[in-house]
Amino acid sequence: MGLTERVFDAFTKTILLSDKVEQLNATVAKQQLRIENLTERVIRLETALEFALLNKRPKHLPGPHS
Repeated sequence: MGLTERVFDAFTKTILLSDKVEQLNATVAKQQLRIENLTERVIRLETALEFALLNKRPKHLPGPHS
């Protein structure tokens, strides 16, 4: 294998690696959006649960009725 072939092989591997890094970056960006969406959904569910629990609690203390 000559010097030219090794240099060409190194350039080829660098280009392929760069392409893989770009693909990984796109995948990570998509996953980040998905995680943010799921976080928003969990927050909404927590809020709905808090409201439901607040409405279920008695408004007065139990005791003898007069």
